[in-house]
Amino acid sequence: MYHDKGILLESGTNELEIVEFGIGDIRFGINVIKVREIINPVSITAVPNAHDYIEGIIELRGEVLPIVDVAKALKLSPSETPDKDKFIVTEFNKQKIVFHVHHVTQIHRISWKEIEKPSDLYQGLETQITGVVKMNGEMLLLLDFEKLVTDVNPDTGIDQSKIKRLGQRERSNKKIVIAEDSPLLRKMISDTLEAAGYAYTEFFENGQDALEYLVSIADQGQSIEDEVQLVITDIEMPQMDGHHLTKKIKEDSRLSILPVIIFSSLITEDLRHKGKMVGAQGQVSKPEIGELVQMIDEFIL
Repeated sequence: MYHDKGILLESGTNELEIVEFGIGDIRFGINVIKVREIINPVSITAVPNAHDYIEGIIELRGEVLPIVDVAKALKLSPSETPDKDKFIVTEFNKQKIVFHVHHVTQIHRISWKEIEKPSDLYQGLETQITGVVKMNGEMLLLLDFEKLVTDVNPDTGIDQSKIKRLGQRERSNKKIVIAEDSPLLRKMISDTLEAAGYAYTEFFENGQDALEYLVSIADQGQSIEDEVQLVITDIEMPQMDGHHLTKKIKEDSRLSILPVIIFSSLITEDLRHKGKMVGAQGQVSKPEIGELVQMIDEFIL
């Protein structure tokens, strides 16, 4: 288990720990919060007609878990030393999945400020990368594990049909600010909120940009609640994470009246206390968009 590391007991520090792993010569990272454990390869049972990325299933302490071949998913060469490979056992989006990688090296403690947005120069990898960390003269790429899982099983993504089940919706003139770094999720959230009657949405790629926008309204002497009625934020974002954004909003007397909902794949019972510590009024695990809309209704209708 990685969840007992000191940093994870703090909230809103804008820091994270990442496990560095490799596929061939390329260095990648995954947020420690997603990692349950790292194990040596065990026997894999093949599954007929499975998705290309799925190597099969393994049994781990009584649980049957799917295993994703990360090299295949990224169209990279298979391992040259399979006996030295590692399995990263993860939990996010309310599910456990194992990722097969070539090697795991170390854990780094960094600030979200050190994470840059990927450019379009990663030769086809750009859609799979959420951030880039420059470390010791080299690049470490943060992989979009949520997208990998949605590629394998689209049903794990945001399901807009849940909005239709909420029935006919009135149009709302309430304005919502949303911080979310994934272009795919920004589009899905935008479409879903529009279907739910919330057409006035302002999206930002990270917590820093969202905070600067809110502060700029307050700096002009405007009452924030007249301009914005709610903030929704992801947790994992370059520059400033959602916990730090929430903490900053709640510490600013001009902004603290704003309700903040954290919408993230990292909402687990273990980590819910982190959101509470920084003052979030609500926390919803991706991809429960129906639950998110009901929570928005509660706060601003």
